[in-house]
Amino acid sequence: MKLLMIQKEEGAHLGVKLAAGVLDIVEAVKINDEQNVPTEVMEVIEGGSDALLSLTRFVEKASAAPETFAAALYHEEEITFGPCVTAPRKIICIGLNYRKHAFETNAPIPAYPILFNKFDNTIAAHGEDIPLPAKVTCQVDYEAELVIVIGKKTKYVEKEQALEHVFGYCCVNDLSARDLQMRTQQWLLGKSLDKFSPLGPYLVTADEIDNPNNLSIGCTVNGEVRQQSNTSDMVFSCDEIVSYVSQHMTLSPGDIILTGTPEGVVLGYPEDKRVWLKPGDTVTIEIEKLGSLTNRFVEEVH
Repeated sequence: MKLLMIQKEEGAHLGVKLAAGVLDIVEAVKINDEQNVPTEVMEVIEGGSDALLSLTRFVEKASAAPETFAAALYHEEEITFGPCVTAPRKIICIGLNYRKHAFETNAPIPAYPILFNKFDNTIAAHGEDIPLPAKVTCQVDYEAELVIVIGKKTKYVEKEQALEHVFGYCCVNDLSARDLQMRTQQWLLGKSLDKFSPLGPYLVTADEIDNPNNLSIGCTVNGEVRQQSNTSDMVFSCDEIVSYVSQHMTLSPGDIILTGTPEGVVLGYPEDKRVWLKPGDTVTIEIEKLGSLTNRFVEEVH
């Protein structure tokens, strides 16, 4: 399934993308007076197999009778998206995880995954405007990345079983203020500005992704292709990442792991050819089977 969050005045509703449109689960449950159907994405993730099965059965019922649920069906252009994962407890990032990206930045291929973190203030949605805080940075860069969303409590899992602990996958733009990132040896400051991790548009359940280590991934800025690669260029694959992180900390349902970006970022250009993101720019991150995440950049309002 392709899950998403629909932002409404009264709050966020869980949605599911169907052939007939986007089904608002909150509104659909009212129509059918169903019980025990999750209506928020974290309920689905944290509820385990029972919650996912309950939602799947309800969606199958709605898909079979679109006329009954017509009032709960929307065209995508009618809705305002929320972040497809609303409350991750941990946001873990993997640095320099594409071979060609390491080459373009003159960095050695890592012997071990490079871990850093972000915070929930960075979460934003597909279609949401992203403020550029000119007061503190003038070097904001895009980074197309695949996100792993954890679905089970995970500790000391072996690589062979690691993907069994994954709920699903989504797109993220791991925005980076390079001047702040490189100010010290710790990258955190340049990665953790407000809304610097837009997620979406969908959270795609793991059963729809046969091999997350072989997906095309790309980024456009104002329609111009800047990144075009495949997750097969990762230094550490998705199963290796989940296993490695779990050896050192417990992963919980809803935790997200940003798996690194391919070549083509602004930082990889010669200094005289670097054009950082500016107000008015539109960036789209697209990953095979996961959809396209688009955000416009605007001046920050103090």
